[in-house]
Amino acid sequence: MNKLETTLLLIIQDGKILLAEKMRGFGKGLLNGIGGKVEQNETTIEAMLRETMEEIGVVPTDYHSVGKLYFKEYVKNELTDVCMTVFIASLYDGIVSASEEMSPHWFDLDKIPYDKMFPDDAIWLPLVLEGKKVYGNFEYDEQFNLIKYAVTPSQE
Repeated sequence: MNKLETTLLLIIQDGKILLAEKMRGFGKGLLNGIGGKVEQNETTIEAMLRETMEEIGVVPTDYHSVGKLYFKEYVKNELTDVCMTVFIASLYDGIVSASEEMSPHWFDLDKIPYDKMFPDDAIWLPLVLEGKKVYGNFEYDEQFNLIKYAVTPSQE
């Protein structure tokens, strides 16, 4: 089974969350935080900073980790174990802008369009927005249906 390490950054500011529409690749058409694969010889923080600059043109300045999510899902038709470190930030340097990969949009925290996001987001994201850290396991089938999950929130 393939293994993949990824990052996800959520920028939350003034009662809003920045989500971006995936313009290509895995999750095309869905809204998500900013992130991607951790490259060889790169830390998760380095990957999160690089991906954020590449995808929306900013560098977060006050980030911290809010959890780890583990997925069993099909990536390019192959069952893959994905470990995703989730970060949040409220401050950044630069101007949020679209790229070939992501089209960013701000949403009110009470109007997050979960129906346009990955199915697991509606399970763990509300816990993060309550200030909790999350540790979760999610399993998807080949048609990307969520078939099993367990999430443990923590007050750490």
